[in-house]
Amino acid sequence: MKSRTYQTNSEEETIALGEQLAAEFSSPCLVLLIGNLGAGKTTLAKGIVKGLGAAQPEEVSSPTFTLIHEYSPRVYHIDLYRLEDSRQLATLGLDELLERDAVVLMEWGEKFPEILANPHIEIRLKPSSEHSRVIEVVHPSV
Repeated sequence: MKSRTYQTNSEEETIALGEQLAAEFSSPCLVLLIGNLGAGKTTLAKGIVKGLGAAQPEEVSSPTFTLIHEYSPRVYHIDLYRLEDSRQLATLGLDELLERDAVVLMEWGEKFPEILANPHIEIRLKPSSEHSRVIEVVHPSV
């Protein structure tokens, strides 16, 4: 397992880190964004989506209620927070998305162990103060 840790001290720094990390993601790629509510998952996603050239940060929002946002045919942002069981997960067509030549950013994917069977990158976010975040990028399969 290979990991790196970063610290950001503002929303702007978190977005900039996301842009930087996007350069490391080659399609197909599943990226799990892991952290509690308010940890900065969507903020980091804004930078990743921008870094992948799919949308500007102000166009990126949490897909908590829609479950999936498609920013381009090559970039998807999924939020599984509201799902409670694997039966609900099966209705999303996730298998099809993961087979596409795309980067799939997924919040709350760790709730479903079957997702972890797919090759993936984990980005763990933890607030260290009101504006600061400790962000660990983990490649479990390396």
